[in-house]
Amino acid sequence: MRRALIGLAVALAAVAVATGGASAASSTVRLTIVHFVQGCHVWGDVNGQPFGPTRTLQVKRGTKVTIRINCPMSFDFVQLAGPKLALGAALSQAGTVRTLVFAKRGVYKLQAKNVESSEQMGMTTLGPDNTLVLTVHVS
Repeated sequence: MRRALIGLAVALAAVAVATGGASAASSTVRLTIVHFVQGCHVWGDVNGQPFGPTRTLQVKRGTKVTIRINCPMSFDFVQLAGPKLALGAALSQAGTVRTLVFAKRGVYKLQAKNVESSEQMGMTTLGPDNTLVLTVHVS
């Protein structure tokens, strides 16, 4: 029995090495913009759990970041710092997904600002609408 377990462990280790490690981090990071009462909207995870109006990521070169707009508003995206990204059209509407590829090392800073205010959308919120900032450190 012990030999079989050792053999299985060696086989699994060989597969992990051959595939780059099964526990290696995904090359895609998924974020959402979610509606939130305090400040209207925040960064969130794929399950809608809020992170806050600022988010910092540490990723490797070549990582993709997808941003799904799960808030009823539209957002303009602007790059504030870092090597130039292919942002495409500035405007992202509710229900759409934006994919960014971080091909070069550096520190990137992006801003997502709502086009419509919470008041214009008939939404009750506390405080002014957040301007979202995403900072990405690429190694």
